[in-house]
Amino acid sequence: MYDIIVIGAGPAGLTAALYALRASKSVLVIEQSTFGGQVTFSPKIENYPGIPEMSGNEFADKLLDQVLSMGADVEMEKVTGIVDEGNRKLVFADNKKFEASAVIIAVGVHHRQLGLPKENEFVGNGVSYCAVCDGAFFKDKTVGVVGGGNSALQEAVLLSDLCEKVYVFQNLAFLTGEQKLVDILSKKDNVEFILEATVAELKGDDELAGVVLNTVSGQKEIDLDGLFVAIGLEPKNSAFAEFVALDYNGYFDSDESCVTKTEGVFVAGDCRQKSIRQITTASADGAVAALAACRYIDNNN
Repeated sequence: MYDIIVIGAGPAGLTAALYALRASKSVLVIEQSTFGGQVTFSPKIENYPGIPEMSGNEFADKLLDQVLSMGADVEMEKVTGIVDEGNRKLVFADNKKFEASAVIIAVGVHHRQLGLPKENEFVGNGVSYCAVCDGAFFKDKTVGVVGGGNSALQEAVLLSDLCEKVYVFQNLAFLTGEQKLVDILSKKDNVEFILEATVAELKGDDELAGVVLNTVSGQKEIDLDGLFVAIGLEPKNSAFAEFVALDYNGYFDSDESCVTKTEGVFVAGDCRQKSIRQITTASADGAVAALAACRYIDNNN
């Protein structure tokens, strides 16, 4: 039986493991697919304090190596559910069962993808899901933004200050984001809206070279150096809904304290309600959740 089981091995989960281990707690980290989570999609990280530049994969590897060197156990499994038995929590993952005094859920979110061939191949080679993370790499270049909501328009505003040309591709006949953002972009000479258009194909061999659009007037090909997909984030928290309240968007309904309605169950990172989703805020959550879990364990022993 472990002191703490951390579900998810992104920056939030691995930071939680780090803080728990430093508090002399035994820790198991369970990750379904990729250690590091969404950060591994970024070819470079330049906005984490103390690290001028590092690839997302390198950042994730260093985090994982750090918690492993401190004694964390890891399992590559898909968690299917939790059973609360008071001071003992059972975590079920595929055909395995694990036990702990406390659980930290840090499963992150997933960027909604276009679902096109070559999309995953081009991630880090022209396709991105975060202008804050990757926009600087396209300075003075031509990029496209897919989406017409607030997130997409905010990405376009940021990119318009960096790039020579910014296209905004929206599948509807109108933009759904705030009018203030629409007005800002409409006044920029280097921004062009293409409405009632969907991205049908990604062009290029080893890296993105352009897109093919389906428009009301037929197919149209546009050369691009980069494509930013901003069609929303998708939390996958339903397996834990019995223990952690969800908001109307499916995010965990928890504040900065990272506590939940179930004693001994905590949440951290992008999977919970929050206005800013960055590596720094995820790591901060991990620290808060771990210390809260440690207090819970100490008070119940």
